[in-house]
Amino acid sequence: MSETIFSKIIRREIPADIVFENDRVLAFRDINPQAPVHILIIPKKPIPTVNDIQAEDAPLIGELFVVAAQLAAQEGIAEAGYRTVFNCRDHGGQEVYHLHLHLLGGRQMSWPPG
Repeated sequence: MSETIFSKIIRREIPADIVFENDRVLAFRDINPQAPVHILIIPKKPIPTVNDIQAEDAPLIGELFVVAAQLAAQEGIAEAGYRTVFNCRDHGGQEVYHLHLHLLGGRQMSWPPG
């Protein structure tokens, strides 16, 4: 996998507003937020896209969602509701090729997303 800004954040070479970390997952505030709460939740394992997820990654991917729910509660958006999004490749809007789950909330979301 090529070097990404997220791998540099994991190694603390680039600063980030980190809101959660364990030995498998890191979560930090997006520098270009699209909602009042916009947190990126990433596996520390380098997985470029959703297309690259393997069966053995299932527990890790599930953990991203568990962390998302915990952070939604911590941020006070769990009861009103929030959105979680994986973008995949260029047409899906993926800009950084290190898998990341967007947690968005704090406002009414519209549909379709665009």
